[in-house]
Amino acid sequence: MALQFSDEQFQEAWRELDDPRLEGGWELFTSSMGIQIYRLYDQDSGLYEYKIFGSLADYPPDVCAAVYMDLEYRKHWDGYVKELSEKVYDGQTIIYWEVKYPFPLSNRDYTYIREMRELKVNGRRIWVTLAKSVSIPQCLEKPPVIRVQDYKQSLAMESDGEAGTRVYMNYFDNPGGMIPSWLINWAAKSGVPSFLTDMKKACKNYAAFQQRAGS
Repeated sequence: MALQFSDEQFQEAWRELDDPRLEGGWELFTSSMGIQIYRLYDQDSGLYEYKIFGSLADYPPDVCAAVYMDLEYRKHWDGYVKELSEKVYDGQTIIYWEVKYPFPLSNRDYTYIREMRELKVNGRRIWVTLAKSVSIPQCLEKPPVIRVQDYKQSLAMESDGEAGTRVYMNYFDNPGGMIPSWLINWAAKSGVPSFLTDMKKACKNYAAFQQRAGS
């Protein structure tokens, strides 16, 4: 399966840290906790694609990147995780992720690939992670859980010059089903600050988790 990401996709992600590309309909959606969220309307789905710019104070990018990539740890700090694991199909490592949705909505699940690279750019160290959904026929759907068919994310992180991390994220997620688009878009507005708060707590507690896991 030819599922890898291109070098240019990694380059495009980190360049947004220096030169945000917001032409073509992007609008400021909300600003909170030092984070600016922009959105772009998708005509086909009635949903929005998002770009997030900001910083995570007090935690360096290598720690943030390690926390973000550690699936086992995420099961401890992300309360929305129902199931999260790596699976191998035809020699390709796939991530399976089931997300809890509030009653009466059905849970959603994802099959996706991701890759992280640590780039060196003119003396800078930048961690870039790319992810996208893929269709894996061998990974059967589990009704009433609804399979998300259209998901993508890119993330770039580097030092803010002090103790924290500059962050850029771009994502689109169509959960499908019968959820009104206004509710999905509202959840995005409240969910990003909440996720970043949880991420900060996870960074703070990561060293202790690694100690316990290694003992």
